[in-house]
Amino acid sequence: MSELFARHRATLEAALAATRSRGYWSPYPELPSGKIYGETAKSEAEAAFAALRGSLFPLDQESRGEPVGEEVSPWTGEALGIRYPRGEVEGLVAAAERARGAWAKASVETRVGIALEILARLNRDSFLIANAVQHTTGQSFVMAFQAGGPHAQDRGLEAVALAFEAMTRFPRRAQWEKPQGKAAPIVLDKEWRLVPRGIGLVIGCSTFPTWNGYPGLFASLATGNAAIVKPHPMAVLPMALTVRTARAVLREEGFDPDIVQLAADTTAAPITKELALHPAVGIVDFTGSPTFGRWLRENLRDKLLFTEEAGTNPVVIQGCRDLEATCANLAFSLALYSGQMCTAPQNLFFPASGIATPSGPIGFEEVAGALVSAIDALLSDPARASAVLGTIQNPATLERIARARSLGKVLRESAPLPDAGPARTATPLLVELVAHDESAYCSEWFGPIAFLIRCRDAEDALERAVRSARTRGAITAALWALDEAFAARAQDAFAEAGAPLSVNLEGPIYVNQAAAFSDFHVTGLNPAGNATFVDPAFVAGRCRLCGIRRLRAD
Repeated sequence: MSELFARHRATLEAALAATRSRGYWSPYPELPSGKIYGETAKSEAEAAFAALRGSLFPLDQESRGEPVGEEVSPWTGEALGIRYPRGEVEGLVAAAERARGAWAKASVETRVGIALEILARLNRDSFLIANAVQHTTGQSFVMAFQAGGPHAQDRGLEAVALAFEAMTRFPRRAQWEKPQGKAAPIVLDKEWRLVPRGIGLVIGCSTFPTWNGYPGLFASLATGNAAIVKPHPMAVLPMALTVRTARAVLREEGFDPDIVQLAADTTAAPITKELALHPAVGIVDFTGSPTFGRWLRENLRDKLLFTEEAGTNPVVIQGCRDLEATCANLAFSLALYSGQMCTAPQNLFFPASGIATPSGPIGFEEVAGALVSAIDALLSDPARASAVLGTIQNPATLERIARARSLGKVLRESAPLPDAGPARTATPLLVELVAHDESAYCSEWFGPIAFLIRCRDAEDALERAVRSARTRGAITAALWALDEAFAARAQDAFAEAGAPLSVNLEGPIYVNQAAAFSDFHVTGLNPAGNATFVDPAFVAGRCRLCGIRRLRAD
């Protein structure tokens, strides 16, 4: 048994137990507290981040040509000035091919132990990763710490645990004996070797680079594949730090660090398609737009492809117990990180006549007004508003907001936060639409944009919401209902559409949130993506069993 596997075995076993129980569990504390991570962790991370700015990122892998780097902080508007080794496809692939043989032959325990050690060190560096995530994605610091650090590490650990379970499910050796009546039995010694699929390519996104990148990265590593990490050009640093840590652990354990490489490119000269099409690449993990996801699906027919794309994420409100509590919950979901989450709600379907409450029906206008007031109240304190909204990662989102204004009646205008300085900010835009205007709302409007859609009645609202999920994709769906029979029908319908449903949420738990070891993120049952973070299918095909039979001659 490897030393690292023994060191982290208790964590692995607890992770496996959590995947089976589906209750709350995490080994990585989510609070950015000096009492947990060390009293000097925050200041040391800030100093380390400052030292990286304006410099060549220290990564000991081959680079051809001038270094690249174009990251700009959405908080300050200033370029980070960090330059990375330029990715060159043939060089990256050749290095991965040289490195992966010994990694593929290593024992399951060795590979899993190394993956767990990498995750432990990433957790130790959560403050530094939080700075990197904050100033590339535009998340607030606390969100960047939690989602970019411990929550991402949870997802990586979940992938490692399920990979270990898949690889150890069957015996590696067996004696096979078939009786032959009076003749001597046929005896075969059988052995099965785990053979990795090929090089794993992880294509990163600009908003949640670690949370979305770690499942594929660690699933491929644990199953014996070399990995090439191709981050979004505007969010390289979080994954560069991850690659640097992985390479350090691999080298310490006697492996070629080129088992994990960074493939940095630019928006003007991307290398993603060339990498994805390379014959040596056997696995592609992608998070991003449906446009590129479609290209991958159409062109990578001979590779293992896992995608998380986009959804229209519907909400149906038939009725609620407490309108104020419901609107407060929904307001937070709409405002969190300015709607730049793949789980953020977008299309809110209401009966035109209003919704049911214990004190009687409430009309559409009153419900819409209550939601607007809830958003205004949430954002009334400048410090809280900044922490909830973060910033807008991509200027194109502001252009999208401008286009959305023209689609219908604006119920709540989007505007920059006052006194936000150079930070690129925008509050939620609410637009009223009529149900038949499906061309306006049946596609993703990424950012702080939501549509309040008048429907004939609750049944019409449900039917339209479910159809949009099934045909256009949904990663989440939400329902508020007092009618239990209606709620039961909705649960059946959304399940068939492959849209995970949250029902009657109030208080500090939101439709946006997806917990590792408990929630299955994306179902693969609608156009929002073809894979799930993290289920057995996400890991099992990354390596295959190849048998060897030897006749025993006594």
